[in-house]
Amino acid sequence: MAIGFIGLGAMGAPMVRHLAKAGQDLHVFDTNPAALEAAAALGATVCPSAAAVGHAAEAVLVCLPTPDIVRQVVLGPGGVIEGSKVRICVDHSTTGPSAAREIADRLAGRGITALDAPLAGGVSGAQAGTLSVMVSGETWAYEALAPVFRSFGRHVVHVGTGVGQGQALKLINNMIVGANLVAASEAILFGVRFGLSADAILDMLNASTARSFVTESILADRILDRRFDFGFRLELMRKDLRLCVAEAEAAGAPMLICALAKQLYELAHAHGGGQDDMTVVVKELERAAGAEIARS
Repeated sequence: MAIGFIGLGAMGAPMVRHLAKAGQDLHVFDTNPAALEAAAALGATVCPSAAAVGHAAEAVLVCLPTPDIVRQVVLGPGGVIEGSKVRICVDHSTTGPSAAREIADRLAGRGITALDAPLAGGVSGAQAGTLSVMVSGETWAYEALAPVFRSFGRHVVHVGTGVGQGQALKLINNMIVGANLVAASEAILFGVRFGLSADAILDMLNASTARSFVTESILADRILDRRFDFGFRLELMRKDLRLCVAEAEAAGAPMLICALAKQLYELAHAHGGGQDDMTVVVKELERAAGAEIARS
């Protein structure tokens, strides 16, 4: 089937490269002319609007920064919902379960089936084609598009038939990463103040039971050398953590520790770090401790 793709940003552009390499019949739209030009060079057909993508493709994938932008692009005037050909709409953004259900309900009224399929693996995973894709929604729609998802995903799983379940899982993933970064950084800074070197601490942690993705891939690879370049903006992590706490509250699941960790990202955002990498939250903890997680 023809595949539409809307949102050619840091994640979407490399995903489109993988789709083009797999030989998909691609129809794309973005507000960035340079991104559209790059997609056209790969063989994609450039469309003038989101609705035009929906007129050209049976399945439309969107990868956008916020729930409000997704609502506008999918449901608003000139949106995907107006397309005459689209039958499946896939949201690869992180919008939360409530927005996923709202969008699915509106699309269903036009005979369009919604899948939410948020991603894990970051920009590096998108570039390498090794993303984790957590899909929820109707089984037939997932089965129709599973080969498409495998163009850019290494771990593609249908996590449930309930719309929004994929979104919930993505929020869980990002909350664990965000809270883990805060907890691990605080503990390491205690060690630095006690006279231990940060690299010695991380070497031992990563050979011991405290190791995690955060200690191995964020702190040891990016913070120790003062790079702060994980590849995910602070404002987006803050958005995801806010969504997670709100959705958990609505579900009656307490988030006592996670809500506290979220406040560190709020603080970093208030200090002007919204456009910076999400790892700048470590600098807030370093200022409080009067120490740094840096290679000795």
